[in-house]
Amino acid sequence: MSEAFHIRPIQPIDNEVMAGVIRAVMPEFGAGGEGFAIHDPEVDGMHAAYATPGSAYFVVECEGKVMGGGGIGKLQGDDGTICELRKMYFLPELRGRGAGRALMTRCLQAARELGYRQCYIETLTGMDGAQALYLKSGFKRIPSRMGATGHFGCNLFYLRELDAETAA
Repeated sequence: MSEAFHIRPIQPIDNEVMAGVIRAVMPEFGAGGEGFAIHDPEVDGMHAAYATPGSAYFVVECEGKVMGGGGIGKLQGDDGTICELRKMYFLPELRGRGAGRALMTRCLQAARELGYRQCYIETLTGMDGAQALYLKSGFKRIPSRMGATGHFGCNLFYLRELDAETAA
């Protein structure tokens, strides 16, 4: 195992770094075109976007720098009981260190604290490591998209119940 990492809430100073992480990682998996989160207006202002009620975003620091992040927010088009796991991306040098599992646990904890009952994720073919993490974290594959995320480029969908007894 490599040097430890630290998970903390995003701060305004992290905006530029997280935008860079997102813009570096998404094209690596073929997610640079239209219909992907890389084009969301919030990418350049993650702190403000996730400072809204019902949202939380965390960054992962390792070796003194932010190398990834992920968060949750209300699933658009839902009644407020389902959140969406959003913009969970790691630079290659952070992968394989257990940060994904730790961040997933923190995001699901935040979702429960905010009163959500389910968590939804959209992803795409080729993001195999992410899909393995989702399945290990209790997500089940569902046949079609939910809500109104605007990410029509995604082709795989997952949902997880957030009962208090089930840990990530």
